[in-house]
Amino acid sequence: MVGKGLSLLLVDDNKIFLNRLARSFRQQGFTVLTCAAVKEAIALLQTASPHYAVVDLKLQDGNGMEIIKELRLVSPQTRALVLTGYGNIASAVNAVKMGVVDYLAKPTDVDSIYAALTSQPGDREEPAIKPMSVDRVRWEHIQRVYEMCGRNVSETARRLDMHRRTLQRILAKHAPR
Repeated sequence: MVGKGLSLLLVDDNKIFLNRLARSFRQQGFTVLTCAAVKEAIALLQTASPHYAVVDLKLQDGNGMEIIKELRLVSPQTRALVLTGYGNIASAVNAVKMGVVDYLAKPTDVDSIYAALTSQPGDREEPAIKPMSVDRVRWEHIQRVYEMCGRNVSETARRLDMHRRTLQRILAKHAPR
C-alpha cells in the first residue's frame, strides 16, 4: 500500500469527483477526509492535521485559498495542492506563494494528483504517454460549464459565447477520445 498510514484531506464541491478521488486514494491506503465547503474544511482542520491536502480553488461558499491559509496556520508541514477548472497565472502564483506544492487544472486524474503531492523539488514529471486530445479537453470543458449551469443549454451557450444550436449538437454527440 502506497499511502498506508498517511492522511489526506480532499475538498471539492463536485460530489462525484470528490467521491471518485476519495475511493481511489483509499484503495492506495490513505486515510481520506472529505469536505465540500470552505467552512466545513476549516472546522475539520481544528481537529485534524492531514499529511496531504487537495483543495479545489472555487467552492460554492468561498475560495479554496482560505482553506490553504488556515492549513498553513494549523499544520504547516502538510503538503497541499490546488485544483481548479478556472486557472490563471495570478491565482497560480498566489497559491505557490502560500506554499502549495502544485496547481493543477481540471480535468485531471488520480495519478497526476498523486505524483504532484509526492514529488520532491527537482523531480521531473514524465510526459503523458497518451495525453487527452484537444477535442476531448474541449468536450470536458463544455460538459463542466453545462453542469455548472444546471444543464441549461441557453445559459451554457451564453457563457461559452457559442450559438445554442451548435452547443446542442456537441452535447448530443459522444465524448471524443
